[in-house]
Amino acid sequence: MKPEHSEVLVIGGGPAGATTARELARSGLDVTLLEGSSHPRFHIGESFLPRGLTDLKELGLADRLATLPQVRKLGAEFLMGHGKEPPSYAWFSSSLVPGEQAAFHLERAPFDKMLLDAAREAGVKVLENTRVLKILRLEEGLVALTAERNGTARELTAHTLVDASGQATVLGKHLGIRKVLPDLKKVAYYGHFRGVYRGPGDLAGVITVVLCKEGWFWIIPLDEERTSLGLVLNEASARQTGVAAKNLLKWAIERCPVMAERCRNAEFPETNVVSADFSYGCRPFAGPGYFMVGDAATFVDPVFSTGVCLSLATGRQAAAAIYKILRQGHEAAPLQEAYRHYVEDTTAIFFRLVRQFYEPAFRDLFLTEKGPFSVHKAVISVLCGHVFPRPPFSVRWRLHLFTLFLKLQKRFALVPRREEFSLIETRADVS
Repeated sequence: MKPEHSEVLVIGGGPAGATTARELARSGLDVTLLEGSSHPRFHIGESFLPRGLTDLKELGLADRLATLPQVRKLGAEFLMGHGKEPPSYAWFSSSLVPGEQAAFHLERAPFDKMLLDAAREAGVKVLENTRVLKILRLEEGLVALTAERNGTARELTAHTLVDASGQATVLGKHLGIRKVLPDLKKVAYYGHFRGVYRGPGDLAGVITVVLCKEGWFWIIPLDEERTSLGLVLNEASARQTGVAAKNLLKWAIERCPVMAERCRNAEFPETNVVSADFSYGCRPFAGPGYFMVGDAATFVDPVFSTGVCLSLATGRQAAAAIYKILRQGHEAAPLQEAYRHYVEDTTAIFFRLVRQFYEPAFRDLFLTEKGPFSVHKAVISVLCGHVFPRPPFSVRWRLHLFTLFLKLQKRFALVPRREEFSLIETRADVS
């Protein structure tokens, strides 16, 4: 049987794949997208950054977004798990960079379906329930793979392959380049709850981050009733608990005073979902015949809600490069190199901040909600997602100064050191 040919093959129908495919189809290219499941389907990553809202507006999807149930997000709330100190807040309006000052939370299933439907309407050939079996060929100008749909295997070819397979990292595994970051080996436990406490007014829409020595909790309001609640632990700490993974979230909530109080009237799911080893990179992010977008390229720890924002940004960037190669006759190698630098430079800022977040000194300084030379506002600018393609100089030099302050805090206590809270060391009857 003759292989089915398209100009571009996209693996994965999440935000990165749907965005890339839609942008290419709107430019007149012939695009086929392979999605392993069918939409709508559950996915974590329900909190968005203001920059993500900018992308959606520029993509012409604001009206579709407005039809989805969502909660307005104006910033983030941070507090220690023992609850002995008042919360600290990071408001998007404090950003040093002009742009959107609000974002949103929503359930990912309808959101992802909205993006995929928009891609289909733009002319993308969408094949759901189609699983990639094997990459057969990967070179500039010709890629080939086999995929299975409804029990039937088929061969598909294209000029260019876009891997948007998320944490499955199909191409990264095929090339043997997927590398878990050893210093960010974490495990996440999460689920949807009802009846979780929310603050009044604008506080009802913030993402809440509750800090403990071993990691952190998130509280994300999804709609009027449901709340996404999760816990990220260091891998070693997760093993140390001795608790079955499916029950660990409930165990941790009961041991954390702040979480126990906010979940006092909550309806718990029977078990929690588990994800592990989720901070990684698949370098190089582009090469002969391929581009990796979104989580298929790299995944940053979820503490700053960067997932969908990076998916939209890298999807748009990859689509622009592919269009130049296929329609404008540009040489592929320089565009692939430029794309690699784009992903590397933008994610490096987030990775640096994530690594700092897990240091007690970061919590001491950032939770003071102020600092000299507006360094606190520079961090908030990053939390807004205002890093594409590069943060302005006014942000960059302040981030370097913040790094210096972190080093000084470790030695001299520029601000009072906060009392840590440990899930493992606390008394079992803390709740």
